[in-house]
Amino acid sequence: MKLRHFTTALAALGAVFIIYVGLSYLIAPQATAAGFGVPTWPQHEGTAFLAVKGVRDIASGLVILALLLTGHRKALGWAMAAIAFVPMGDAVIVVTSGGSVATALGVHASTAAAVVLTAVLLLRERPATA
Repeated sequence: MKLRHFTTALAALGAVFIIYVGLSYLIAPQATAAGFGVPTWPQHEGTAFLAVKGVRDIASGLVILALLLTGHRKALGWAMAAIAFVPMGDAVIVVTSGGSVATALGVHASTAAAVVLTAVLLLRERPATA
């Protein structure tokens, strides 16, 4: 398998996954929120913050798909490097909010690592030959 195919698969998988997570926050916010890792969640009108997270996640996935589908692989690499800030920030939020360190590392930091790995692989690609 060529590196290009592998990075394409990683980017596409990441985009689909984060769009799924975002939709989950919009469709079933309280149920989905339990896996985030912090001990408490907004109630009643405060659940709008969960919708904000859902929309943010969907937007991240759509940016990845747009750059992937248009063939802007270098820009995709840089965008994914920037997007890695989101799950790292989520990990910090979980730990500093009294949440589980295991969840912070296992869910959020590992996601950030996968996004950074994909970004590095994309940025190391050579242009495709005709």
